[in-house]
Amino acid sequence: MASYDEQLSDFLDLVLTEDPDREETVEEIKVLQSIYGPNSTRAWDATNARVTDEAQLSEQRRIEWHKGDIIRYEVLMNLESPFEHVLVRVLVTLKQSYPKESPPQLQILSRYVGDFGVDSDLFGAVLRIYYQNQGIGWTPEQGVAVFQGLEFIQNHLTRWLGEKEADKKAQQFQREANVVLESHPDTKTDASSQPSAVNATESTTGISLPPGIQIYECEPIHDRKSAFVGRACAITHPDQVPMIIEYLRSDKKIARAAHPVIHAWRCEVNGVMHQDNDDDGETAAGGRLAHLLQILDVNQVLVVVTRYFGGIHLGPDRFKHINAAARNAIELAGFLQDDLAKKKKPSRK
Repeated sequence: MASYDEQLSDFLDLVLTEDPDREETVEEIKVLQSIYGPNSTRAWDATNARVTDEAQLSEQRRIEWHKGDIIRYEVLMNLESPFEHVLVRVLVTLKQSYPKESPPQLQILSRYVGDFGVDSDLFGAVLRIYYQNQGIGWTPEQGVAVFQGLEFIQNHLTRWLGEKEADKKAQQFQREANVVLESHPDTKTDASSQPSAVNATESTTGISLPPGIQIYECEPIHDRKSAFVGRACAITHPDQVPMIIEYLRSDKKIARAAHPVIHAWRCEVNGVMHQDNDDDGETAAGGRLAHLLQILDVNQVLVVVTRYFGGIHLGPDRFKHINAAARNAIELAGFLQDDLAKKKKPSRK
């Protein structure tokens, strides 16, 4: 049974026999075949017909072609990292005047790239690759240019798919954030929401808090569809921290957040201050919380901030909201009351 490579070889021999002036084009196709691998380059005839299955391949090895006809062939190629597993099909059409007077025409044949349908914008961007001021452009001096176009498509589709995947994740995070909002129907939508007590002492998964631990949860802070929820509790020993974090992670509403348990803690035991923090994937966030605890000069405390990502990047503002949510929770838990009392107390004369 013939392979696509054998069929292509017969087709290229036919082209050279009919029109020896197409040697430069034939050599370019052979180079593409070596670059993209076995059976990756497949011949079409001038009427758009192509071999579509192995049965036709064995019965219809020879594609008709005559001098003056356009040359059509299909290239199968994989996208770039991290989507090397995604295969796309591109149709190449070459007029008789190529490459001296006209550019190639490339068309994406794949209906889907990954899990996403090819839309009109993507389809048009591929068609316009060789237009001036779009894609890579083209001039007669360039000579053969199909490989440059295929490289552009490979890069463009990789970025397009990456953006689609990011949008999909953002929508998922938004749905998760909406779950949080539905669980707090009375919350305000600005970043100045006041904290309020929420009872959080029992887990529905059977994971228990250490004895005597009461977690205080403040109202969420919202900004551009993201939500930040602060929680704080008093601790008496560092050994309690892992158990409390595990308890919070067992909550499905918390676990589905982009950064469920950004936290920091300080605890003095036998005159020795112990402290630690964790970013939980939000770079430098844990260290900022630890710095906040030091500035507020609060001890025997664990503060945790949960961040739900709404699909819009907040830049440095996210750290402002993380610190604000943490401070609200610390204040709600009563750690700042002694400090306020000291400030209000009149000095002796």
